[in-house]
Amino acid sequence: MESSSKGLLTQVNQLWNLLDDLAESNPESYKKFIQQQLKEGKQLCAAPEPQLCLQTRILKPKEKILFINLCQWKRIPVPQSTTHPIPLSVGRPEDMSETSDVYTVIDVAYNPDVLQAAEKDQVKKDQLIQMAMKCIEEQFQFTLSHFYHITKFKIKGSIQRMKQNLMRIQTDGTDLRENMRKELTLEQIRSSSVSNPDHFPQLLLPKDQVSDKKGCLIEEISSAEIQVDMERPAYELKIVADQNEKPLKMELKVELPGINSVSLCDLSVSQDDLLIEVSEKYRLHLNLPESVNTEMTTAKFIKEKATLIVTMPLVKKGREGETSMCETLIGGD
Repeated sequence: MESSSKGLLTQVNQLWNLLDDLAESNPESYKKFIQQQLKEGKQLCAAPEPQLCLQTRILKPKEKILFINLCQWKRIPVPQSTTHPIPLSVGRPEDMSETSDVYTVIDVAYNPDVLQAAEKDQVKKDQLIQMAMKCIEEQFQFTLSHFYHITKFKIKGSIQRMKQNLMRIQTDGTDLRENMRKELTLEQIRSSSVSNPDHFPQLLLPKDQVSDKKGCLIEEISSAEIQVDMERPAYELKIVADQNEKPLKMELKVELPGINSVSLCDLSVSQDDLLIEVSEKYRLHLNLPESVNTEMTTAKFIKEKATLIVTMPLVKKGREGETSMCETLIGGD
């Protein structure tokens, strides 16, 4: 232990001597090098910020409501390319309660650039959410319902709690960039090209001097690891109106060839959207053109035609029984 400390101290002294030499021989390169380290150090110290919150359910080991806070954090690296896995960090589950309701909250962080790129692309956003769920399932041995809806609030629980949760995960283990960046060894400093200071390696301890504590820091999950080729089924969505053309309800017919049981169909409906997943074969997500009454929504499966019919009364219903006009809104292949 004592010899290890002396060896580390010797390397630190040598490092400072090399930096002093660089400052004297090439002040401009030294300045750029220090600025680079300060910039990245500032990013590493930045706190995570809430982006959006989604609600789903833990099915196993115990059924419970789950809120997932998706956060942006500069400390999370961006993917090396579009074909590389996407890094993310997952906080510990925390059980909370409001009156008699008990639920679990889990914080998940991505790099801000990753979340911003997905903000305008619903497919990418859904992909990131599914990745987060997959990581939660693998890390905590949970079984989750993959039906979710995005809440109107950005975060469940306090921002301070979220920051402490995620940042504690980072400080409990090795540096998150240990496997993402080069290490600055004395030999590398000696051989670094002064003419190209932007390519200086990073200031990190050698691997044998980094803590070996266990803890989930950053998971890298590729979309290919979790995606099953799920077909978008053919469907027809109609608004049913009365004789005065006042909308009453929406009717959705979904064709599911090869499906012979309603037990294989998983349906989730919110006021604004609908999600159907069927036995890892079909997946249909629709943004609804009108707000619907989820409590009055019904579904039935016609086995002979392998067709699922979902009836969704609108929030503002007209008189019942007057359904003379049907307007087809959407049709899918």
